[in-house]
Amino acid sequence: MVRKLDNMFAASRFVLPEQRELYLQLKEDEKLVSMPTIEQDEFESFEYILRDAQQANYAVTITWWRHKKNNLGTTCMMWGKVEWINSNNRRVKLLTDEDVQWILMDTIIAVKG
Repeated sequence: MVRKLDNMFAASRFVLPEQRELYLQLKEDEKLVSMPTIEQDEFESFEYILRDAQQANYAVTITWWRHKKNNLGTTCMMWGKVEWINSNNRRVKLLTDEDVQWILMDTIIAVKG
């Protein structure tokens, strides 16, 4: 059975939209994580895989951390072809059938080829 605390909106009849929005925002804030620490050798292996994927023209899966509030954020994952590596701004352009995403190399957590 579901307790009243687990299902707050079914337990009460009248909930203002502002209350509901605040409650949902609090639940989203609980899902935020801090940025994991990545060693220098892991960054170098990420760069090697990305450059190899760009030259050999194969798809990779990149996982990166996106800042939301304070020192917390979410992790995002995207699969696609490495279209461009901008060494000056340290960004990677990842291309899929539906989307194009610029990802900062400093926020990359994992790369799978």
